[in-house]
Amino acid sequence: MSTKYENIRKAALKDVAKFMCVAARTAPKTRGQDHLIVIILTKTEKQKVITQMKKIAKRDNRPSCKRDAINIENSDNIVIIATKKVTLGLNCGFCGYTSCQALSKTKGICAYNSMDLGIALGSAVSIAAKFHVDNRLMFSVGKAVLELDILGKKAVQAIGIPLSATGKNPFFDRG
Repeated sequence: MSTKYENIRKAALKDVAKFMCVAARTAPKTRGQDHLIVIILTKTEKQKVITQMKKIAKRDNRPSCKRDAINIENSDNIVIIATKKVTLGLNCGFCGYTSCQALSKTKGICAYNSMDLGIALGSAVSIAAKFHVDNRLMFSVGKAVLELDILGKKAVQAIGIPLSATGKNPFFDRG
């Protein structure tokens, strides 16, 4: 790849990552309440996440975490979308508890937090798709981010979305 194209690719991927963050932030949310955390990992954070993913692979016997760590080594940008632990006062029981108050006494997560996270993820990856940027939703990245406490103590669920723009999608043939 020529240096000129490499600069174009890197700048475009950074812009797409930013647009993805905006799309996640503006996605519809339950009761109009925003409990999301949306960031782009720094290079230093990315390296820590890769190391942690390899540790998780070994510790928890999850070879997919090592595979994903290898996949993201050449990703220029990784968008992280997460949700905080909050209850919305709907007492719907979707979480498995009889009330939001009962849920708040446990490590359980409000079903609407998970739904809002899913909608935000869909909005974000739709932006990547519109710009023809290869991406993949990776729980393994989110797990490492949470274990490293990159998002703070309030984050309870996180998904990482690495981005790539090369001649072949590195997230496709993953063996």
